[in-house]
Amino acid sequence: MDHREYRKQDAVGLAALHAEGAVDAATLLGLAQARLAEVNPLLNAVCIDMRELAARQVQQSLKGAFAGVPFLIKDIIQDYAGVPTTSGSRALRDVRPAQHADYTQRVLNAGMVIFGKTATPELALKGVTESVLWGATRNPWHPDHTPGGSSGGAAAAVAAGVVPMAGANDGGGSIRIPASHCGLFGLRPSRGRVPVTPGIGEQWEGASSDGVVSRSVRDSARMLDVLSGPGRGAPFHVASPAGSFESAAAREPGRLRIGWSSRSPIDGSVDPECVATVEQTAKALEALGHEVSEAEPQVDGMLVARAFLTLYCGQVAASVDSAVAQGARVSDFEPDTRTLALIGRSMPASEYIIMRQRWNEICQAVAGFYEHFDLWLSPTVAAPPVRIGALDTPPMMRILQRTVLRLPVGGLLRKSGMVDRLAFESLEKTPFTQLANLTGQPAMSVPMHWTAEGLPVGAQFTGPWGSEETLIALAAQLEAAHPWFDRRPPL
Repeated sequence: MDHREYRKQDAVGLAALHAEGAVDAATLLGLAQARLAEVNPLLNAVCIDMRELAARQVQQSLKGAFAGVPFLIKDIIQDYAGVPTTSGSRALRDVRPAQHADYTQRVLNAGMVIFGKTATPELALKGVTESVLWGATRNPWHPDHTPGGSSGGAAAAVAAGVVPMAGANDGGGSIRIPASHCGLFGLRPSRGRVPVTPGIGEQWEGASSDGVVSRSVRDSARMLDVLSGPGRGAPFHVASPAGSFESAAAREPGRLRIGWSSRSPIDGSVDPECVATVEQTAKALEALGHEVSEAEPQVDGMLVARAFLTLYCGQVAASVDSAVAQGARVSDFEPDTRTLALIGRSMPASEYIIMRQRWNEICQAVAGFYEHFDLWLSPTVAAPPVRIGALDTPPMMRILQRTVLRLPVGGLLRKSGMVDRLAFESLEKTPFTQLANLTGQPAMSVPMHWTAEGLPVGAQFTGPWGSEETLIALAAQLEAAHPWFDRRPPL
C-alpha cells in the first residue's frame, strides 16, 4: 500500500483491510508518519511526537473496532500517561499526567495506534490555532490561512491526509469551526455523551464535549460508539441509543422538519459565502424531500454571548490560578490569557452563578423551537478562514494590555462593558456555535461549500439533546448526495 491507496480509505476502510490481513499496523503507521514528515514542517499540525510509543504498540496484537488505524489525540484533556499535556501553554509544558484519560483508553481499546498530539491554542481558548509555545498551525487548503481552533492541529492533519480522523473537543465550537475551515465532518456530541474523566468530571461546566474530526460520516459514527458511555466518576451520562451510531449512518433519516437561518445571533456581519452555504444546503435538503423553512430559535444572542464569555473568563481564571498553585509561573501564560483571567478573577461568585443560571432560560427558549422543528440549519461560521495572524491583538492594545496587567483593574474592565465588547469582538466571526455548548445539544458541521479561493465553508445542524442518531443519518444522506470525501487540498 502506498500513500495514494492509504488516502482512498477512511478509518473504517483501513480497519477492514487490517482485519482481512491485507495490511498490517506497522505499514499503516509508516504511511501516516511519512505523510506527517512531508507536511508538518509547513502545517505545524502535530506538536508532540509519540512515535516510540506507537512503535511498541504495533508490535502487539491489536483488536477492536479500529484495530491498526493510526490516530492523533489533542494536546488538551485527552491525556496519555507519561506524555506531556501542555494545553498549548508554556506554563504547562512540563505537565505529565499519571494516567490515561478515559477518552484515550477507549481509543487504545479500539486498537488504534496513537503516534502524536495535535496543536491547540493556549488553553483551547481561540478559534484559531496559534500559540506562543507551538507557533501557528496552517490550513492545508491554503497555508496562509488558519485551520480554525481550537482543534486546528487535528483538522489540519486530517485534511492533509496524515490520518483519516483525529481527536478533538468542543467548548465553544472547537470541533465544528476547524471542520468547517478544513472541509471535514465534525460532530459535537451531547453533554454527557463522551466522558472527560477521570482527571475531571466535567469540562467548562459541561459545556465542552469530546469527539473527532473526520473525512467520513461513518468514521465519526463508529467512533462515537467507541467513545460514548459512562465514565469513571462522571456526574451523568446520556442513555445509549437502541442501535449503534454506526447503524444510524446506514439508514435514511426520514422526512425531517428543518428550520434555517443565516442571520448572526449577535447582529454582526455574515460573509456572503457563509450565507450561500446555508441557502444551497436548504435547497439540497428540499431536493432530498425534507420540509425546510426559514426559522430560528427565539434566543437573545447577546445573552448567549455574555453567558459564554462569563464562563470563559471564569474558567480561564480558575485554570491559571490552579496552574500557579501547582508551580506554574503567571508570566508564562500569554497576555491575552492573563487579561481574561484578570477579568474572571474580579467576578463575584454570585455573578458567575447568576449567569450560569441563565443557561436554563436559553435552554427553555431553544426547547420551544424543537416543538416545531427536528433540526436547525445555520452557518457554522460567519466568515471563511482568516489569514494567519489576522486575529492577533493589535500592537497598541498590547501596550495597553501590559499596563493593565500590572494593575488591579479587573473589576473596572468588567464594569466598563469590557465583557460585552469581548463577547462581540471575539465571537463576531464564530457566533453560531456557542449556543449548543450552553444548552448541551449535539451539533455538526457538514462540508457543503468551497469559496472561489478554494477555502471550505461548513453548514451547521443543531438538534435536541441526545439526537445524534438523527444528525448522523442526515449527514450520511448529504454525504451520499453531495460527496466530499475525495475532495482534497492541493498540498
